[in-house]
Parts: sequence; C-alpha cells; structure tokens
Amino acid sequence: MPSTQLPNYLRSNRKCLGLSQDEVAFLLGAQSGAKVSRYERFVREPSLATALAYEAIFQKPASELFGGLYQKMEQKVVARAKALTYRTDYQKPTRENTQKLQALTDIAASQSKKALNLS
Repeated sequence: MPSTQLPNYLRSNRKCLGLSQDEVAFLLGAQSGAKVSRYERFVREPSLATALAYEAIFQKPASELFGGLYQKMEQKVVARAKALTYRTDYQKPTRENTQKLQALTDIAASQSKKALNLS
C-alpha cells in the first residue's frame, strides 16, 4: 500500500515558484491570501474550480497537488467498487452487466496496481 501523503502540497509548490499567498490568491481570483493560507494549512478543501485553478498555476495535476485527499477518495471509491462488484456479481449475466462488472473490477484493482508500481 502506498505511503500516506499530506492532504495537499500547495505550500511547497507555491514556495518553489517564489509566490506569496496574496499573489496566489490574486491568480485564483480570491480577495486575499487568507483563503490560500486555509488551503495550505488543510483547514479548508478547495472547490473543483479552485483545484483546477491551482492545477493551472502550478502546472501539476490536481491529484498530485492534493495527493492525500486524492488517496483518501481513491480508497473510498475502491471500497465502494468492491461492494458494487459483489452486488452486480449476482445479477443476471447480460452484456451490460458483464461490461459493468469488468469496469468495477478494474476500479477495485487500480489501487493494487499502483502499489505494485511503487515497489
């Protein structure tokens, strides 16, 4: 299993670019650096629009910038995919159900594949 990550890597990315919180806030369209500070301190999770804006600013995928949050959400999705696979497994075998079952199996296996690639 991959190591636990920080909820986000905004501060380190901001520092690498030499930007202040107020400057990042301006790029985000926010009024002040206080909002940026709250994101950096993990006090607040950004909206999708803000996460995509951060992606545009730092030129890194949101899943990388918000690594810990992504990891947490991925674990929840994988668990739900496994549960849904179990329920779908008992349905009448149709083309659609077979396709759905394969997609759910792929989602459920995605975390295992990542763990193998990290080793």
